[in-house]
Amino acid sequence: MARPILLAVDDDVHVLEAVVQDLRRQYGNEYRIMRAASGQAALDTLAQVKAKEEPLALIVSDQRMPGMTGVEFLERARLIYPDARRVLLTAYADTEAAIQAINTARIHYYLTKPWDPPEEKLYPVLSDLLDDWKAGYRPRFEGLRVIGHRWSPRGHQMRSFLTSNHVPYRWLDVASDEATTFLKERGVDSTSLTSDQLPVVLFSDGSAVMAPTAEALAERVGLRVQASQEFYDLVVVGAGPAGLAAAVYGASEGLRTLVIEPQAPGGQAGTTSRIENYLGFPAGITGADMGRRALIQATRFGAEFVTQSAIGLRIEGQYRTIQMADGRSVSTHVVLLAPGVQYRRLDIPGCDNLTGCGIYYGAALVEAASCKGEDIYLVGGANSAGQAALHFSQYANRVTMLVRGPGLGATMSRYLIDEIERTPNIVLKPHTQVVEVTGTDHLEQLRLSGPEGETVVPATSLFVFIGAAPRTEWLPSAVHRDDKGFLLAGPDLRIDGKLPPEWKEAREPFLLESSVPGVFVAGDVRHGSVKRVASAVGEGSIAIQFVHQYLAGF
Repeated sequence: MARPILLAVDDDVHVLEAVVQDLRRQYGNEYRIMRAASGQAALDTLAQVKAKEEPLALIVSDQRMPGMTGVEFLERARLIYPDARRVLLTAYADTEAAIQAINTARIHYYLTKPWDPPEEKLYPVLSDLLDDWKAGYRPRFEGLRVIGHRWSPRGHQMRSFLTSNHVPYRWLDVASDEATTFLKERGVDSTSLTSDQLPVVLFSDGSAVMAPTAEALAERVGLRVQASQEFYDLVVVGAGPAGLAAAVYGASEGLRTLVIEPQAPGGQAGTTSRIENYLGFPAGITGADMGRRALIQATRFGAEFVTQSAIGLRIEGQYRTIQMADGRSVSTHVVLLAPGVQYRRLDIPGCDNLTGCGIYYGAALVEAASCKGEDIYLVGGANSAGQAALHFSQYANRVTMLVRGPGLGATMSRYLIDEIERTPNIVLKPHTQVVEVTGTDHLEQLRLSGPEGETVVPATSLFVFIGAAPRTEWLPSAVHRDDKGFLLAGPDLRIDGKLPPEWKEAREPFLLESSVPGVFVAGDVRHGSVKRVASAVGEGSIAIQFVHQYLAGF
């Protein structure tokens, strides 16, 4: 397997040599360092390595080059290697152009010259970018092989699970010759497989498992599925931004912390293709990268994560017990509920039968590569829909956004609207709704209602972003919620000025405390919360201060 490539580009021979030497000294053991003396020469190099299917991890390019500027080169390089990290070298006078390049060429960072000492000004930035690249890099023939049908809901769920947990895998259609060969090597006849036996997961040790459950698969790939202790100071339900922030702060402040999450760190935000308005990340960060970083951070402080579903909560005096889907339970003094929300379902004819077979809720980024060259549709006009549209536009022939309102201005951030308007293969259809979907084993057609009346269009993929529904049905009635299922906390518990009768404490509930003492709420699941990543992180962090105050009463 060829080592991934780092490419340095500069027309100044002395600067280019300095960049190459610095890269080789720090990264030469793991990466292959290449160079080019102009933008055109670099494009020729990229075309050659692309033809050989060699991996490219990072490009470091100077801005001021004759014939083609660094921004122009990186913009074109992005089309060849869209996943490579792009860094622009600038003089102080070029910083405005560099900032603009974050939007135009989608660069990930810019560095001003000189960068001495590299140990302080170069390597920390590049190492961070390379860690992000490696998290999403899927080397050829490494990891698991998953064999199944594209239009299988179970296959979609398994691909999403593996992708969100950063487990390398390769997807193969069961009808392909390659899949037939791999199955035959393991003694499986592809022609005799039934839908109940798919997908088949092939492991590197030569074993094959047919249609494994998520928990069984998690255990095989090394994810923790059982808590190591029976009692914790703090149990966090949910590993979205709020839950992850609580885990970081709780564990770093000495609380024995367990996080229960059935999928992967990041929650709904973890499926976001790029979060661009989060403080401190000028080039944006994917939801998956944010979740991965927070997981590492929380784990470093001692927090424990289990891939499980919470299905019940018991209140027994000063103890709170979380029941999990595998029949086990864990006890704690304090529970933080941060399970997030899920997208609401379309209530139209044909939708239920086609969910997971062409109709997906949320970004479903795992499906992006399957949509290459196709026309796809998105329902919704909020930020999550805009981020998904931009991501899918890199793969699909055309992305059509269907919105009920007159446009995006009232529901989407301006920076996303500007980017969508600059993307030629994204089409906006205002005042338009999906009224019916049809298909046999997968989505085939949409019936749309719009200004021109009802029309029928062919479609194989529809991604839905139409508001949020809380995941609170598993909680006991003692935990109060509003008429939509969002959890009430703090001042919101008072109805007509009175606290609920279940509240027996002499004190007032803490700001983020539910109707059950010692059960706190943070993030999107809380009634009245601001549905933004930064707000969720803030609530998860603040909740730990109230946890300490609650525990001080014991």
